[in-house]
Amino acid sequence: MTASAEASGDRSIAAGGSIRQAISGDGSVGMYAETALMLPAEAFAMPEAAPDGLVNLPERAGLFVGRERELALLDEAFQATGGVVVQAVHGLGGIGKSTLAARWAAEHTDAFNPVWWINAETTAELDAGLADLAIALQPALRDVLSREALRERAVQWLATHEGWLLVLDNVSSPTDVKALLARATGGRFLITTRRATGWHGIAEPLSLDVLELAEATELFARVQGGAATDAEGLCRELGCLPLAVEQAAAYCAEAGITADEYAELLARYPDRMFASAAEGGSSERTVARVWRVTLDRLADTPLAETVLRTIAWWAPDRIPRAYLEQLGSPPEVAEAIRRLAAHSMIGLHEDGTVSVHRLVQAVTRSAGEAHADAAALLLFRAGLGLRDARAEAVWLTHLDARTAYAGPERDGAGAAVLFYLGGIKHLHLDIARTIGLYERALAAAQRVLGERDELTLFMRSHLAHAFGMAGDRPRAIRLLERNVTDHARAFGRRDPRTFEARTTLADELVMAGRARDALSLAAKNARKAERALGADAKQAVEAWATWALALGELAEQDAGRYAVRARDAAERLLDRAVRTTGGDSLVSRHLRHTLVWARTRVGDIEGAVAMYEELIESRIRADGATDRTTLESRALFAGFLWMTANDPARAHEVIVSVLADWERLLGDTPYVRQLREDFAPLLGATD
Repeated sequence: MTASAEASGDRSIAAGGSIRQAISGDGSVGMYAETALMLPAEAFAMPEAAPDGLVNLPERAGLFVGRERELALLDEAFQATGGVVVQAVHGLGGIGKSTLAARWAAEHTDAFNPVWWINAETTAELDAGLADLAIALQPALRDVLSREALRERAVQWLATHEGWLLVLDNVSSPTDVKALLARATGGRFLITTRRATGWHGIAEPLSLDVLELAEATELFARVQGGAATDAEGLCRELGCLPLAVEQAAAYCAEAGITADEYAELLARYPDRMFASAAEGGSSERTVARVWRVTLDRLADTPLAETVLRTIAWWAPDRIPRAYLEQLGSPPEVAEAIRRLAAHSMIGLHEDGTVSVHRLVQAVTRSAGEAHADAAALLLFRAGLGLRDARAEAVWLTHLDARTAYAGPERDGAGAAVLFYLGGIKHLHLDIARTIGLYERALAAAQRVLGERDELTLFMRSHLAHAFGMAGDRPRAIRLLERNVTDHARAFGRRDPRTFEARTTLADELVMAGRARDALSLAAKNARKAERALGADAKQAVEAWATWALALGELAEQDAGRYAVRARDAAERLLDRAVRTTGGDSLVSRHLRHTLVWARTRVGDIEGAVAMYEELIESRIRADGATDRTTLESRALFAGFLWMTANDPARAHEVIVSVLADWERLLGDTPYVRQLREDFAPLLGATD
């Protein structure tokens, strides 16, 4: 038999059958069909006002420094009249969002009632916090209504009252609180969240950054309980992230160590230090744990963690998004970046770059070096084909970071090719730096691939070239002689790579002042290459180009005997190189450079200037007008015009243009200052 029930009246309720509990429209009454329950009078009416001074705030407001700007912005936002006001303070985990909210709320307990704090990381926690608020408003209902009924009662009270402040801490997603916010009409919500996006139409976002260095040092001193005179360097190393500073200071206080000693431990054992909580503290409130929680939320986007583990090995700022394009399809990479930014793990900037807090990088690296070589290889690919000095300068900052973050014992093939490319880009900037990079590249190639692998031999050749540029010609020649032997053994004497190795040795002999030895070696090598590979083979043309270079050097010693011969040989070979390898090939450009000086030695200055101009035009076509090597060639051309062609007016015109381009691209760099010093007499005399 079906039970039935009827009810009438404004606040009536009816139930039948086996229903154990029913809630009235205003959420005020619970009824049981099997057992009668006497409800207190409070259950039948909402309280008109909250008890005086109803405050529920955490103690963390005491550990507070700085943030004057953010406090002022919150003051201004919550002064608005009429309707509900919602502010969402967002930022990286551990950046101090909750501390800021607690401090601001504590300073305004006289302006709002109640002031109620709810841990809202999950919807279950949010519901529990609302139920607790209902109990605080009407304690007599604690054991009378269900938790669900209490939650609903709190929401209804908030919807019908003003003058309250609700702090929702650590909200995971805007959707978790959207329904609650929609029902409120006249109170104030202060939300803290790692979610940087998704608040449009729901809340006014306020981004929170790290502390200033002086503020971070002050925070360290407060937690440690001392002057912390040595803490500035550690705070800088920790990126002035409040949670990391608190964690370090508490550890120093309990372990009885200095900030410098903590920094040493951090450098040697980062994984353990980032996970260490103070005695009595929560293991959930450590740097490592806070960010692990965020990454767990991104588990459905695996590429997001791959992106983070990749950029952990680069510089923290000015990371071009284009560097990451090779990690997946455009939609996949865009989604990974979007989600990381939405959870405040990275920052996005209008210039198309990405940034990441240096401590996020450090914690990510501490999890292991599995991505170190992959990050190196990705950076190598990003550096290929850069045609702008500004872009190259940015790339070099990421190279420097990768070089410093992982020790040589961890270098793989990816690191080897990265350091090789870095050495090329430093070649005319810092030869000592180039040698260091080439040595590390060679060591990595030898360990991973073997002594006679093609990449190993390639790296050894470039290291030899760098030693030669640094003035250590004997060492360069020894390395190249070994390379010729190893090429012949690994690939055979008639292999194109073996001919190239001999040509490289001949080039170095020229630079070492052994032009006759170079002339003989280059000629023999060229003839053998023609027989083995054909007259138009690139290796044959390159060998003859080195032979012409050696003739030019001999012309420097005996112009009457060799100058005309060197010029004619270079002109014939240039025509051949353009025909067989292209007008802008490396060998064609080398021959143009040889021809500049060959014409100079026979007194054809006008022809030498014309060839220099042709060389620069070729560089522009091949590498771009703003490429560093192109700009350097233009500066050398200015010196040639000034000192060799005796044309100071034209030299002045060229160097002024070069300086303007350098400064536009890179600013007032040491290289630009050196150029100004080198050309000071010319600039001063003409300006």
